[in-house]
Amino acid sequence: MQATHSPPGRTLGRLGPALGAAGAVLALWYLLAWSGAVAPGLLPTPAQTLTALVDSARSGILAADLGASLARAGQGFALGALVGSALGFATGYLPRLSAAVTPLVSFLRPIPAIALVPLATAWFGIGESAKRLLIAYAVLLAVWLYVHDGVARVPLSHLRAARSLGAPLHRRFVEVLLPAAAPALLAALRYGASVALLALVAAELGGADSGLAYRLQVDGQFLRVDRMFAGLLVLGLLGVAVDLVLAAIGRRFVHWTAS
Repeated sequence: MQATHSPPGRTLGRLGPALGAAGAVLALWYLLAWSGAVAPGLLPTPAQTLTALVDSARSGILAADLGASLARAGQGFALGALVGSALGFATGYLPRLSAAVTPLVSFLRPIPAIALVPLATAWFGIGESAKRLLIAYAVLLAVWLYVHDGVARVPLSHLRAARSLGAPLHRRFVEVLLPAAAPALLAALRYGASVALLALVAAELGGADSGLAYRLQVDGQFLRVDRMFAGLLVLGLLGVAVDLVLAAIGRRFVHWTAS
C-alpha cells in the first residue's frame, strides 16, 4: 500500500505563499515601528509584542483569559450552530416554512450582536448566560443562511427519485439531502466559527471579568499597546486554528468537496 502523506517539498510549496505573506507583513510592521511614522508608544515592534505575549503566558493571565473565552465562544457556537443548522434544513426543505421564517431572519440579520448587548444585560444580567446567548444569536443567523441555501439548491429530482424507489423520509435525509448539503453545512460551520469570535468580543466588552476581549479593554485603558497587539495576535491565531480544524474535519468526512 502506498503512503498517502504529502512529500515535504509539496507541503512546503503549499505553505510558501502564506509564509511569504507573513514575512512581508512582519517586515512592513518593523519598518513602520522604527520609522517614526507612528508614535513609538502607539505601535510596538513585533519583538515587543512577543515579549508582552510571553509575559502574559508566564503570569497565567493568558491561559485564564483564553480558557474563559474558549468556553463562552464554544458553548455559544455549539448552540447557535445546532439551532441554525436544524432551522436551515427545515426551511430549505419546506417552502411554506421558509416563506414564514425567512422574512423574520432577514429582519434580524442586519442587527449585530453588539447592538443587543444592553438588552441582553438588562434581561439576563452580566453573567455567562447573556454572553453565550449573544454568541449563539450571531452564529445561528450566519449558519442558517448557508445551510438554508445549500439545502434549497439540492435538486428535487434526486429527492423524488429516492421517494419513488420507496426510501422513507429518514433515508432520504441521510442518504440524499445530507450528503448533497454537506459542503454548505461545512462552509456554514467555518463561517459561524469566525462569527462566534466576533460576537465574543462584543459579549465580553458588555461586561466581563476575564477573557481575551476583556483584557484588550483593560489594556486599552492603561495604553498598554504592546499587550493589546498581543491580544489581537492571539485572537487571530485562534481563528486560524479553529478554521484549520474544521477544514481538516471537512476533508475527512466531506471528502467530495474542496475545503
